[in-house]
Amino acid sequence: MDDRMEKLVSLCKRRGFVFPSSEPYGGLAGFFDFGPLGVELRNNIKAAWWKRVVQQRDDIVGLDASIVMNPKVWEASGHIAHFSDPLMDCRRCKARFRDDEVAAQPGKPAACPQCGSENLTDARPFQMMFKTFIGPAEDSAATAYLRPETAQAIFVDFPIIQDAARKKIPFGIAQIGKAF
Repeated sequence: MDDRMEKLVSLCKRRGFVFPSSEPYGGLAGFFDFGPLGVELRNNIKAAWWKRVVQQRDDIVGLDASIVMNPKVWEASGHIAHFSDPLMDCRRCKARFRDDEVAAQPGKPAACPQCGSENLTDARPFQMMFKTFIGPAEDSAATAYLRPETAQAIFVDFPIIQDAARKKIPFGIAQIGKAF
């Protein structure tokens, strides 16, 4: 984290807005928990947005879809085949970067943006969808993915929602939720 981000996280933590998840156990990079003020602020923003975008309009309906969908959805949409980034690891500081963040300068090899080491792994694809399993067995029949974006269920459920809400096109579907 750069200095500005550390100062911002520190202020938010002291004020009870957000803090690093699992911090007493070393934390988990990129994950944060909402504190008492943070959860209230988030809920107020969500409520104001929902009221303005969904409840005060006749052409928008709401959806709260599951965070896990049938893997066939992600195959059909191309997410499984193409939702990946090429990543490189620094063998010295163990940091991980997209290969486009570690650009080689003319006449120089690529260097780690964090520690400057030129000892990097080759770029390899990194599937950005979080794999999980449904049920007690961890086999291919039980494989599922946490949704990488919130809109996919809107596309999949569109005809069902259109019928249930008795809407004619054009109309919109709004969703607030987590994506992984």
